[in-house]
Amino acid sequence: MSTDRYQSPLSERYASKEMQYIFSPEKKFRTWRKLWIALAETEKELGLDITDEQIEELKAHQDDINFDVAKKREKEVRHDVMSHVYAYGVQCPKAKGIIHLGATSCYVGDNTDLILMTEALRLVRQKLINVIKKLSEFAYKYKDLPTLAFTHFQPAQPTTVGKRATLWIQEFMLDLEDLEYVLSTMKLLGSKGTTGTQASFLELFDGDQETIDQIDPMIARKMGFESCYPVSGQTYSRKVDTRVANILAGIAASAHKMSNDIRLLQHLKEVEEPFEKNQIGSSAMAYKRNPMRSERIASLSRYVMVDALNPAITSATQWFERTLDDSANKRLSIPEGFLAVDGILDLCLNVTDGLYVYDKVIRKHFMSELPFMATENIMMDAVKKGGDRQELHERIRQLSMKAGEHVKLEGKENDLLELIAADPAFGLTLEELQENMQPEKYVGRAPRQTEKYLKETVAPVLEKNKGILGITAEISV
Repeated sequence: MSTDRYQSPLSERYASKEMQYIFSPEKKFRTWRKLWIALAETEKELGLDITDEQIEELKAHQDDINFDVAKKREKEVRHDVMSHVYAYGVQCPKAKGIIHLGATSCYVGDNTDLILMTEALRLVRQKLINVIKKLSEFAYKYKDLPTLAFTHFQPAQPTTVGKRATLWIQEFMLDLEDLEYVLSTMKLLGSKGTTGTQASFLELFDGDQETIDQIDPMIARKMGFESCYPVSGQTYSRKVDTRVANILAGIAASAHKMSNDIRLLQHLKEVEEPFEKNQIGSSAMAYKRNPMRSERIASLSRYVMVDALNPAITSATQWFERTLDDSANKRLSIPEGFLAVDGILDLCLNVTDGLYVYDKVIRKHFMSELPFMATENIMMDAVKKGGDRQELHERIRQLSMKAGEHVKLEGKENDLLELIAADPAFGLTLEELQENMQPEKYVGRAPRQTEKYLKETVAPVLEKNKGILGITAEISV
């Protein structure tokens, strides 16, 4: 590793080797050569004077890229595509005259970008589905475990630990729906020329419109796509980049929400992310167990959400058939958005695979608030014994305020049940009141909702994708 120049943390710390390879120079320039071969094959099949020997020569050097020759040439001509056309021609002297025939730079540049984004979306999809799988296992395991729910981060009507996890799952399931839609719409640019009119092919094919109509579909099939975008300027519409970046931002938002919940729960000592045996939580405070992974998810997620603005602004500011102010921005925003989301999903896989639940702490917190939440049931029991509902409502309000003061002002335990038992208006003993203190009575349909959601909504998706389940993630730092 070079230590005398900047290294991207996305490569050094966060993104997987698989995602890094998708956006590597090797993958990029090998794809350029595959596209040149597809173009030459298509032109030959449609009648141009290109020989099998030329095609075979191109295929023989598809992967052994002479980067040194291309780099030297680019210093001279200041054009990356023409430098690689030249370098390919050095290796393929018989075919050099037909490389890039009729095409413009965006033929290799833009089609490659679309191919790489499509492959990257597939990798994101695989990891996203595995995160959903891990969370569904967690949700099912804890579907019946009562816990305080929170609105405004204030204790509210209880739920279960598993039901809360389904809220995280549903966010990711919505992202998966969006991702699969965008993935299903990905197309190639094809070979449309300098302003998208295919004028050069009118010359090459002597104005034969029907033959030219076959070029894009044939290239698409050779490159594993169903079709090309029907119209374009020199480039494919940068709206495509916006759609892709919005998918990444959506996943980041879902991961951020989950990681924030986990961080808050870890503060409450109810749930804890994985913490390794020799991990150090703080350089000063040796006892600390900081939620480092969840914090990193939140940190990277903010980057991705903001990064989505780049393609949107680029799309909005393209002039007519193209300008070049998209190029430098795309080189940063698209690959780094994918690398960051890849790191986020690896962290999510790691965290969800090892979440630890402290059920006794959860119960302790639950029981400290339960008397307040049981007041409606208590009031109904008192009415059955002849009490006046309106009078009891006011009495229970006053006693709840008093118990709250004991907790907050005096640091005492919640003594609402004792206060109610001592009030003759209720006619209830402490033992009778304590019969209502069963957490399972107050979680509503949370267990049923969790089980139903996992079975009817999540399980079919996991079953459909069972061939890509089972991946895990190692966190390097």
